[in-house]
Amino acid sequence: MNTPIRIAILFLVVASTGFAAESKPPNILFAIADDWSYPHASIYGTPEIDTPNFDRIAKEGMLFTQAFTAAPQCSPNRASILTGRHIWQNYEAGTHASYFPKTLTVFTDALETGGYELGATGKLWQPGNWKDSGWPRNPVGPEFQSETISRADLPASGITNNNYAGNFGAFMKQRDKDKPFFFWYGAKEPHRKYEEGSGVKAGKDLSKVHVPSFLPDNDVVRNDLLDYFVEVEWFDEHLGRILKQLEDEGELDNTIVIVTSDNGMPFPRAKANVYEYGVRVPLAISWKGHIKPGQKTDALFSHIDLAPTVLQAAGIENMVYATGLTQLGVLTGEEASARDHVMYGRERHSHSRYDNVGYPCRAIRTKDYVLIQNLRSERMPAGDKEGFHDIDNGPTKTWMMENRETEMELFAASFGWRLNEELYRVQEDIDCMNNLSEQEEMKGIVAEMKEQLESLRFDQGDPRSINMDGLFESYPRFNRMRPELGGFATRGEFNMKYLVNVVN
Repeated sequence: MNTPIRIAILFLVVASTGFAAESKPPNILFAIADDWSYPHASIYGTPEIDTPNFDRIAKEGMLFTQAFTAAPQCSPNRASILTGRHIWQNYEAGTHASYFPKTLTVFTDALETGGYELGATGKLWQPGNWKDSGWPRNPVGPEFQSETISRADLPASGITNNNYAGNFGAFMKQRDKDKPFFFWYGAKEPHRKYEEGSGVKAGKDLSKVHVPSFLPDNDVVRNDLLDYFVEVEWFDEHLGRILKQLEDEGELDNTIVIVTSDNGMPFPRAKANVYEYGVRVPLAISWKGHIKPGQKTDALFSHIDLAPTVLQAAGIENMVYATGLTQLGVLTGEEASARDHVMYGRERHSHSRYDNVGYPCRAIRTKDYVLIQNLRSERMPAGDKEGFHDIDNGPTKTWMMENRETEMELFAASFGWRLNEELYRVQEDIDCMNNLSEQEEMKGIVAEMKEQLESLRFDQGDPRSINMDGLFESYPRFNRMRPELGGFATRGEFNMKYLVNVVN
């Protein structure tokens, strides 16, 4: 198999004439939840969820309503955040739970070289194998994981006992106070598994839950959504504790605070899908004195924009080969929106297919439409029908599978085959249930968006645009596999047994 030539990507780590040169460089707090969809925060108007600390950052800075991940899965999108590049530009790191090549450069290293002290807690870049890729530590930075919380003090049994705020405090105690810092707070919530009934136990009202139209509206699903809300609130609570520590140390006013999620909620037709609930996420950014408080914007924002934006704010030159666009001018009100579109996609997610192949998708999203290309539409999007393992297990999935015959339309929307192309008018169809791609009057829009998407993919070196379709499916996966496939994968063990005909 031919492999692409990997270019060593370098940083120009030079002090610029940006904001950081005017005074002490800003600290940066990056808070990222695990599996949290837009619009599930109280400031967005979602009932029965309370996120006062996310809301605070939005009120003290800018709230985004059109922020998107690079992929609807954790490790590929986290890699894109770090590199500022699309998943198809990140080699093994562009698929789930594989390697993170050392030839890729990350904005955290650029910050460290530019004088920043780094720290991180919770979920960093994972799942995947960075150790055998040549990294001396996780690409995010040094880990602070020792502080824990008694399980008896947790609001639900599915929540990790990592004391995120305590670990941030440990970092703050040992840091060099003469240096600015970057800290990554990566909660493992609201990733499943949830404690069933924890939402109602917390006093939440089933009758007030908004159920997206791609899910059945019944008490099983409503309870599942409330249990998910409980874990979102736990992420928000630790954010509040961290903000309090910054205030107490007099550092909050000189700290850029970024709060977002790695992908959408772990429900059918959301996480691991390039529909709105899979890739559209909450985002709020504050920076006192630079971002005017109380702003709300519908400007398009991609997670690949975070790296160049952060580096410019820190007074460090951007990554030479980053694809993302700095959005600092949008945040400060000095520039109009930098984007008229965003792009995202996915490759393999879980070990949901016995031959180790994924369900590759590419999409381009404007303010009005999203065009989706399902590049292997002959495959089932949620995985082999024995378990549909690309959908996280939970009460909603179980109910839909058990009631597939009476809920055929909804079951097909989440579990069934899809067309090669899909088009949705997203402002009036956030649930992406009315595919317009085959309507005659929409053919012109489909053709125009398809041409733009394919041209951009080719220019960016997408292997699936240059006759290298099998490349992503040759990459190993190191995360836990289904029991019938051996429990855990090693580099060659799984591929030797199951990988066949990857070059189509």
